[in-house]
Amino acid sequence: MAKLKPGVVTGDDYLTLLEDCKTGGYALPAVNIVGTNSANAVLEAAAEAGSDVILQLSNGGAQFFAGKGLKDSAQAKVLGAVSAAQHIHTVAEAYGVAVVLHTDHANRGLIGWVDALVDHSERHFKATGAPLFTSHMLDLSADSLDFNLSESARMLARMAPIGMSLEIELGVTGGEEDGVGHDIDSSADNSHLYTQPEDVLRAWNELRHIGHFSVAASFGNVHGVYKPGNVELRPEILRESQALVSKTHGLETLPLDLVFHGGSGSEKAKITEAVEYGVFKMNIDTDTQFAFAHPIGTYVEANAIAFKHQIDPADGTPYKKQYDPRAWLRKAELGMVERLQEAFTDLGSTGRSLTR
Repeated sequence: MAKLKPGVVTGDDYLTLLEDCKTGGYALPAVNIVGTNSANAVLEAAAEAGSDVILQLSNGGAQFFAGKGLKDSAQAKVLGAVSAAQHIHTVAEAYGVAVVLHTDHANRGLIGWVDALVDHSERHFKATGAPLFTSHMLDLSADSLDFNLSESARMLARMAPIGMSLEIELGVTGGEEDGVGHDIDSSADNSHLYTQPEDVLRAWNELRHIGHFSVAASFGNVHGVYKPGNVELRPEILRESQALVSKTHGLETLPLDLVFHGGSGSEKAKITEAVEYGVFKMNIDTDTQFAFAHPIGTYVEANAIAFKHQIDPADGTPYKKQYDPRAWLRKAELGMVERLQEAFTDLGSTGRSLTR
């Protein structure tokens, strides 16, 4: 019997999904979207795989969703995220899977963006009994731990009463995601890429009583795809963090809900190990961007004349069907769908949807 209704999940339904991930030993891909094409491709991929899925927006992705022509970028980031959420709420149920709706990295300069989106979720909750978004992320890893946790506590206190979850980051995820992140220096000591289990315990102590939160704990992971050898993935840090919280508070083996940022290009064995240690969510953006772009490039090469002339200058052949955006954007969607099947397999979520 299905445990969840298809569509966007929030509150207790979201926690049910997370618990099933951890007890079932699988995780869900979290895919950044920038428009309806990428959003629909993720939903199509999830339906094809029989897996639940996480859709998320960075601040830049949200701005792009609203349109780069909007002069007020702060306004566009809010309106774009809300527009994307409304689109997903409208169509997600029809795809037959459970969908987590999330926003990605928000550093200190983007706290106002998250507050504005919580405003929208509060209004949506009053109208429907559920928030607009499932969760948001605050990435204050560049600030002091004191500020990171105090601001996370403030935000979580707003979100918990309407059934929302907060994702925090402890330690630094290398690379850059829409202006939020840190450069990777292959010659430097990158010890800052590894979260300290004691910091995770402190986060548990200060946030757990307020509401549900998840932790993006850094274990050498990076945004983007880098030359092998720049950093070393150490999933055992996740195991040690789980063990410390569990031992300190007398809890079960995997009390923490953990997030794997920078999943693109990662070794499959390391992905599997991270899931074993309580990762329920793996962000994948760089690989899906390429999977979206590559088929377009191939299509343009194969139909080059159609992208230079509406009508063949030699014989008058019309090329409307070739340059129709639906033709090449559909190729892009299918490329993304195909790449995500690999992600569902890597994470063990294929055929595991709780809606079936």
